[in-house]
Formats: sequence, structure tokens, C-alpha cells
Amino acid sequence: MNAEFFEAIADIEKEKGIPKEYMLDKIRQALLAALRKDNPDAEENVVVDVDEGKKKIEMYIQKAVVEEVTNPAIELLPEEAKRYSKRAEVGDTVNVPVDTKKFGRIAAQAAKQVIIQGIREAERNMVYEELTGKEHEILTGTVSRIDPMRGSVTVNLASGSEYTEAVIPSGERVSNEELREGDLIKVYVVEVHKVGSGPQVIASRTHPGLVKRLFELEVPEIYDGSVEIKSVAREAGSRTKMAVWSSEAEIEPIGACVGPKGGRVGAVVKELRGEKIDIIKYSEDPAEYVAAALAPADVVRVEFLDDPKTCRVIVPDNQLSLAIGKEGQNVRLAARLTGFKIDIKPESFEG
Repeated sequence: MNAEFFEAIADIEKEKGIPKEYMLDKIRQALLAALRKDNPDAEENVVVDVDEGKKKIEMYIQKAVVEEVTNPAIELLPEEAKRYSKRAEVGDTVNVPVDTKKFGRIAAQAAKQVIIQGIREAERNMVYEELTGKEHEILTGTVSRIDPMRGSVTVNLASGSEYTEAVIPSGERVSNEELREGDLIKVYVVEVHKVGSGPQVIASRTHPGLVKRLFELEVPEIYDGSVEIKSVAREAGSRTKMAVWSSEAEIEPIGACVGPKGGRVGAVVKELRGEKIDIIKYSEDPAEYVAAALAPADVVRVEFLDDPKTCRVIVPDNQLSLAIGKEGQNVRLAARLTGFKIDIKPESFEG
């Protein structure tokens, strides 16, 4: 345990980012484990002393000075004790140095294993901390495995670490999206679990947050806060409605999201493999908001009923099917987007 050893620890800290104190603690554990295998009776009396200043690691067994030895592992006679402390007397405790070179092969292997496991554990913890900070963000990865039985997809995330695999469960996959091994995709990080083998990342391709984060990447005005995404309602793989708003009069929020020649929204649609996206303007006026949410249908008026979260929407007769949408999708997404229960009626309903 010389200066080169401490330099190696410093190199690990520099290259892998593992704190020196953490590694030294693991080495203490390794040395203790090694000595306990060779001297199990001395287990509670072993001391490991790490002196970073002198770049030394020393081990001792604390032994009691006694008149008659009954347990040599933790006791010694006065004449022997004086080899380590000239003033040692019966009743004292002396530190007996341990020669680590005398460790048995099994003990040495145990020490090595503890150090290796310590490095791996530290790496896993660092990756876990890094990924925990990316919950509810999007990451780019490569599809590495598709499980036909469970329907899940494994994605290797772009950080390059062996511990940064993400799993997209079957319930978080877009039903009509065909993925192949080697495809480069963006995923929304739903949550990160800490498990024995390393961080377990649960990702999604269906979460509304994926749409929101994709627009943040494409639209500078959203990223800098001048345009705000108020709400997103999504039926993954088919259609999304997104409400946007800006407090700055000179910024048109829908235009900012669409982008020049539709380039910004086009980039998001491309990543979502052709999913349709309706961008509507948020309003603090509930009637205006509900009417906008039903686009592309025209709305005659919005009436609020006794329940403040329920409204009746009157549309031209020829707009009824458009307002409801195929299999009710348009009104369903509008209701989710605004938080109102929407009952659509044609103008003729009043007549």
C-alpha cells in the first residue's frame, strides 16, 4: 500500500468520477473482509488506518495484555506486548500490525472482489443520480431489442454507459408504430427505479409529455418561456391537441409552434411517425377555449349548464360530424384538453 496505490485511487476519481473517500472506504471494507477470513476470532478487534498524508494504509489487531492467554487471536503476554509498546502492562491494549502479504489466496480474492463491486456500485449510483435528474425529460436512444412475447422495447440511451438501457413497456408503446432494431428514437422518461443490477429506466412513446418536450426542442419561444404550452391531450399514434399561449402581444403562439413553412411542427410530426397535431390558442375565457379546442369545426356558441364543468356546444348542422370526429375523437380530445365535459348539438336541435 504505497504512493502508487493512492495515485491509482486518484486516477479512478478523475476518470470515472468516483470520489476518493468512497473508494478508500471500500478498500477498508475489503481489507477487513480479507483479514476476517484468515482470523475470524479477531473480527471485532481489527482496525484499518488510512493515512492519506503519508500515503499509507496500515492494519492492526487490538490485543489485550494478559497474564495467561486463552485466546491468541485477541490476547498476548506482557513480554510479547513489549515488542509493540515498551510500556505495555497487564490490562493494557496494544496494536499488533498485520502483514497483508500473509493474507491467504481466498482472503486476497475476497478483498479484490469487494473493491471491484465497490467501483461497479459507485458507477451505478452515479448513473442513477444522473438519470433521476432526467425524469420527465426526453432522451434519444437506439432500439436494441423488441420482446415479441411481452411487447416491450429496450432502448440503449445515448449516454454510452452500459447501465443506461431504457424499457418501453407494451402499455407505453404506440400501437400502430412499427419499430425495428437499430431505429433511432426519442423517448419520454417516465420514472427511474433503483435496482440491484443498476438503474431501471421506464420510458414512453405515448405520454403527452413527449409531445411537449419535442416542441420545446423545436420552438425557441417555448424554450425561453415566451410561449407556454398550457395543455396537451393525446391519443398516441393518431392525434394530439395542444393549447398554447403567450403573454407577449407581438408573439403569435400558434405561428411560433408551426414555424416557417410548417418546419417546426413538421419535425415533431416526423418524430411521432405522422401523428396529426392540432395547435389551438388557449384562452382564459372558457367559451373561447372550448370553441377553439373543437377545431377544425366551426362553433356557433358555447352554453354552460348548471354544472360549471359541463357545457353544451352548438355547431352548424353540416359541422356536427366534424366537431364530433371519427369515433368521437375530436370532442374526446377537446374535453380532455380543456377539462370540460362537452355535449355537442346541431343548430337544428334548437328549432
